[in-house]
Amino acid sequence: MDRGRSLLRSGAGRWLVAVPLVFFGLFFVYPLVRVVLRSLTLDGSLDLSPFVEIATKGSLRRAAWFTVWQATVSTAATLLFALPGAYVLSRYSFFGRKLLRAAVTVPFVLPTVVVGTAYLALLGPGGPLRMDLRQTAWAILIAHVFFNYAVVVRIVGSFWELLDPRLEEAARALGANRVQAFLTVTLPLLLPSIAAAASIVFLFTFTSFGVVLILGGFSYATIEVAVWREATINLDLAASAALALVQMAGVATALWVYTRLQRRHARRLSLRSSRTVARRPATPGQYLVVGTTVASMVLYLGAPIGTLVWRSLSTSSGPGVDHFASLARGATPFVDPAEAIINSLWFAAAAVIPAVAAGLASAVVIARRPGRMGARLDTFLMLPLGTSAVTIGFGFLVAFDWPVDLRTSIWLIPLAHAVVAAPFVIRTVTPVLRSVQPRLREAAAVLGASPRRVFREVELPIISRAALVGAGFAAAVSLGEFGATAFLIRPGRPTIPTAIFRLLGQPGAANLGQALALSTVLMVLTTVIIMTIDRYRVAGLGEF
Repeated sequence: MDRGRSLLRSGAGRWLVAVPLVFFGLFFVYPLVRVVLRSLTLDGSLDLSPFVEIATKGSLRRAAWFTVWQATVSTAATLLFALPGAYVLSRYSFFGRKLLRAAVTVPFVLPTVVVGTAYLALLGPGGPLRMDLRQTAWAILIAHVFFNYAVVVRIVGSFWELLDPRLEEAARALGANRVQAFLTVTLPLLLPSIAAAASIVFLFTFTSFGVVLILGGFSYATIEVAVWREATINLDLAASAALALVQMAGVATALWVYTRLQRRHARRLSLRSSRTVARRPATPGQYLVVGTTVASMVLYLGAPIGTLVWRSLSTSSGPGVDHFASLARGATPFVDPAEAIINSLWFAAAAVIPAVAAGLASAVVIARRPGRMGARLDTFLMLPLGTSAVTIGFGFLVAFDWPVDLRTSIWLIPLAHAVVAAPFVIRTVTPVLRSVQPRLREAAAVLGASPRRVFREVELPIISRAALVGAGFAAAVSLGEFGATAFLIRPGRPTIPTAIFRLLGQPGAANLGQALALSTVLMVLTTVIIMTIDRYRVAGLGEF
């Protein structure tokens, strides 16, 4: 008998199965069910008036249309700008290639509120471009391309660098020019990876909150922003719930389209090692392509971050650290930045515990249940990744008012963060746990070890590194989480993202300077965590 399955059949194993089911059932499924019921019923009977309000109320109708429009345009623009970068990084070998590949990922791991603030510093008054693009669709689209650039480069580029270049060379030998060879040979082979990248970008931009709220405000509200506005400002929970349900339907449709595209365009290929595919530029034209693409990547991805840091160090009297010093001095009339930093660190530490506990238990169950049951459980536990954080926060707000009203409890914040972060732990630990050789467990069992002891003394030391990486991802997600926190945070317990948003909403150069400095602090904290994760991944973990 497989010792992994016997672990699940033991008393401890049944508790292990119960952990993810109870955690995700209580803090993910139950809040979403309450949102659906809140949108469809009134006093126990069916009520579709909130959906009629969405169709008839101008601001809600515009939010729904703008959500679809900006997500579609953002996805197309991201593909247009990022595919050349994916091509250069996958097909050419040049000095600094590994460093550039790592740097491209930095914008994607930044909290959305930092991305929004960075572009506010770049495109707002006093920025180096000398223009004011605040509360415009252009600012939102530009920021979305910046944030999702790495998705296309990593997904499409990782597949592109494995394609055998001899396929294109054969087409060229038969008389096709370079463009014809790409369109008839390479592009069809890349379509599954392009569809995967496009679907992820669409989902991220469809549910974008921090970037849209900071750069667009209510003038360019998406469904995500409208859900928050209707619930917290207009106090219309029914309309907010209906909007959340419409958004969930949009996400489900995008996932369905992605699955259909994947099945239609999937191909069986003999792939080559990336080391044998990448080559150094040899002709002036290749040097021009590589140089132009690399320069555009550095400029486009580096300008917002560089501007954020530069303006956080700029004062009326010249360069200095006055804005950072003001963070340490304490409260302003609007928010206490120092307390926000402490709160964010505390919430992150508190969120890591349930995220790692639920993630580890889920990974063990998934790895020990091969076949259809494990695949279904794996899919179910990934649903929080495709669900809006604002919807999760709103679900907490409408769900936990009975039998005891917990909506004012600060513990809901780290629990909401843990729901969002737990799938990262699962995706990190599960592949490592599956790679454990069965003979190691069998040898320990032959020596008389119980299933629980086999896991504790054989498997746990092997997956401990992956668990630390998952904990790092959970901490980074919690530090930058803004959507759910915007619903659940209390005025006296700000986090770094909510403090940044409050400071940006107040007039005055001092408030803007503190917001920029606080964004820089959050960017540094997140980057340090990601760099630490990469050290552990290089030492023994695969690609996340």
